[in-house]
Amino acid sequence: MNIEIAVLLQSAAALIAAMAISLAMCPLVKSFAYKVGAIDVPKDNRRMHKVPIPRLGGLAIFLGFIVSILLFAEVDRQMQGILLGAVIIVVLGVVDDIVALRASLKFIVQILAALVPVFHGVVVQVLSNPIAFAEQAYWDLGVFAIPLTVIWIVGVTNSVNLIDGLDGLANGVSIICALTMLIISLLVSETAVAIIMAALVGACIGFMPYNANPAKMFMGDTGATFLGYILATMSIQGLFKTYTIISFLVPFLILGLPIFDTASAMLRRIARGQSPMHADRSHVHHRLIDMGLNQKQAVAILYVISSILGLSAVVLTTSGAVKALLTLLALGAVGLIAARVVFPKEMSAHRNAEAADKQPAVEEENPADITSPEAAQSKTRHQQKTGKD
Repeated sequence: MNIEIAVLLQSAAALIAAMAISLAMCPLVKSFAYKVGAIDVPKDNRRMHKVPIPRLGGLAIFLGFIVSILLFAEVDRQMQGILLGAVIIVVLGVVDDIVALRASLKFIVQILAALVPVFHGVVVQVLSNPIAFAEQAYWDLGVFAIPLTVIWIVGVTNSVNLIDGLDGLANGVSIICALTMLIISLLVSETAVAIIMAALVGACIGFMPYNANPAKMFMGDTGATFLGYILATMSIQGLFKTYTIISFLVPFLILGLPIFDTASAMLRRIARGQSPMHADRSHVHHRLIDMGLNQKQAVAILYVISSILGLSAVVLTTSGAVKALLTLLALGAVGLIAARVVFPKEMSAHRNAEAADKQPAVEEENPADITSPEAAQSKTRHQQKTGKD
């Protein structure tokens, strides 16, 4: 797993170029968002901001990414399909950020966008068997290859979009996921994937000064769906296809936070008899805010969780499943202890609130119902006398 210096330099150049272009485009995109009316107005309790903020920040990320790719990456037929699908996703996102579209329409367009790279050869054909001692080391998906690939692309595309609820959350988690894929690609000598992931990391970093709390601009559906789409398609190119080296579990570890949040949200809504696409305030980041954490603290915790999953994926790639599991458990325990040390007041306040909710309510006595013994006896004698009359 020797990393060539030339690949490192090329990846670094792609990262820096994407970062510079993305950062330079942010003021222009912000001005454009105001002109076309792509403004996020806080109108329900799911939104954490108090004042209108322009969307379309994802357009800056896309421009930084695409220019860097054209400068430094080799665009083969499969990459052409990925980029063409990305353009469809970005156009859909821009329109949705300006004029809200129906969820069903967006879903159909996302499926069409996912089919573009599929028909250019970006398909999960084989998966490694997660059962270590099974006789069959790999699963040939056969006729299920295309539908499962489309489900993966559309699912991850929307999962990143669904965690875009706090300042800098989706952008930072995408940086961590892309950086993890960059490291793994370098370790397994996937040069093309490494350069593309470096460009994505750089584009996201360039946008961060405008997206970190307090945010000056949101990435909107334009950015969140674009990031999810690129992470999904490139995980197929760089992780699923190198099945002889990398476990089937690696992409699920890298994208674990958005996948878990989306899956739990949909299962929760179905259990309540609601549509899986019904918007609510029960995502992981909402729960952290309800625990008493502020936006920066909640985002920091989710960054740590995503980083732990990413590091576990790297360990799984280089050292095997046992060490990866031990790393995940150890870092998870450290993260839990750190959260209790860093945010003791918020954690204790949440526990006290839960304890108060569980205590039975004490029914207050009505002063009018309180009667002295003498008054009670007088009332009884009066009732008896009335009865005799």
